[in-house]
Amino acid sequence: MTRHQVVVIGSGAGGGTAARTLAEAGLDVLLLEMGAALGPEQMRQREEQMIPQLFQDAGARRTVDQTITVLQGQGLGGSTLHNLNLVKRIPPALLEQWERSQSLAGLSASLTEDYDWAERELKVSRIEDHQVNRANQLFSQGCSALGLRQARLLHNRVGCVGSGFCELGCAYNAKMNSARVMIPAAVAAGAKVETGLRVTQITSRFGRVNGVRVQSADGRPRQIGADAVVLAASATSSAALVLASGLDDPHRRSGRGLHLHPGTTVAALFDTPVKAWSGIPQSIECTELLDAVDPNKRVWIVPAFAHPAGAAGLMSGFGPELMGLMRQYRHLAAAAPMLHDYGAGHITATSDGRPRIHYRLDPGDSRALAQGMAMTARIWLAAGAQRVILPGIRPIFVSSLAEAARVEAWDVQPLDPPLVAVHPQGGLAMAGDPRRGPVDPEGRHRGARGLYVADGSLFPSSTGVPPQLTIYALGRRVGRTVARDLGAG
Repeated sequence: MTRHQVVVIGSGAGGGTAARTLAEAGLDVLLLEMGAALGPEQMRQREEQMIPQLFQDAGARRTVDQTITVLQGQGLGGSTLHNLNLVKRIPPALLEQWERSQSLAGLSASLTEDYDWAERELKVSRIEDHQVNRANQLFSQGCSALGLRQARLLHNRVGCVGSGFCELGCAYNAKMNSARVMIPAAVAAGAKVETGLRVTQITSRFGRVNGVRVQSADGRPRQIGADAVVLAASATSSAALVLASGLDDPHRRSGRGLHLHPGTTVAALFDTPVKAWSGIPQSIECTELLDAVDPNKRVWIVPAFAHPAGAAGLMSGFGPELMGLMRQYRHLAAAAPMLHDYGAGHITATSDGRPRIHYRLDPGDSRALAQGMAMTARIWLAAGAQRVILPGIRPIFVSSLAEAARVEAWDVQPLDPPLVAVHPQGGLAMAGDPRRGPVDPEGRHRGARGLYVADGSLFPSSTGVPPQLTIYALGRRVGRTVARDLGAG
């Protein structure tokens, strides 16, 4: 059995940053990743090749009732390989709410320096005018025509050529992500990396972790010893590993408080070609219906687009009807109303640590989603769309603002419309009070000494914004905690 001072599970924003922080503190670090190490030359920009490699369960992960697709990454770099590189800090009002509700005094102030550091390392910048593609231009025009609040987004790309294939990995190595920034720095500082290993259990003795059990792709088991374990396996898998490992949890908070930030797709058909697949997919946001702490405003709207197979899967209709829409692919644009969800689900686990995701929209979230779909339809119509296509069991085609207004009355039900979640959050919330969360404010899981959490599981609620920047910041914060606890900080 090999042994290391620290084993980090997961190589995304949190795991990659924690591993770097720990290695630079002089500790013996092993970073484990269940997926493969893929270089830019292996990013083939083909859906049938890249989706099985870059997404857990080959992109087919779903809630237990099969109603919501949950897209989570794998591969060395985790979800930062496929994400669309949008960078936002958590709004100060929400951080202040967390400080009060979760007994996290000083969190906002302490995160500021980590945010600053992460933005410098990731070369964060505002998307420039020439990088805004026509789909996003149309979206912005629609927002302007309606007088809606909008903004240009920040991103972490350097050398982007606008190929538009971001969600399939970047063949041009333009993403300043964990794979390009954090993991090479960790390795340069002495960290070791192993890929193709899925952790099935965190082992412990007398209330202290002593390692992990892993399984290789061919099913061979193996034990790795460790003085400390950092969980950064995602907001579903980290909680599942805690539960499968039978760790102490007297208040039964592990796996609770899961937020999916789910959304749907509202497509629009224009007279002239849009070619929405070209360029940066997302550069404009509409925040008219979003407020971090006001439950009456819980929808974030942002352009979205899929390549042909993904678009066909999300598009309304079947047979000739679907074929007719796909023949107009170059004329299509789309946007996603995404919920800053107040309702929460929970995680359970199989015996070998795989997550089972339990989640249903609460009534308030359902009403907000219908409101968001109606607003998205209005935006596209104000931008000059011929008609707007809303997915559902019976697809709705809208061609006037009056018709769009009626969408607010949509009785949202499971699979109507279909929902996709790309920002799972929560499940192992940090809190000063153990009754409010299983992880303390510095990232220590209370179930066993030497166990830490450094990913989006730590969020006590939905953030309503892309979580990657905060996960990078928390990875650094928790890495410092582990280093101090092991006498290296």
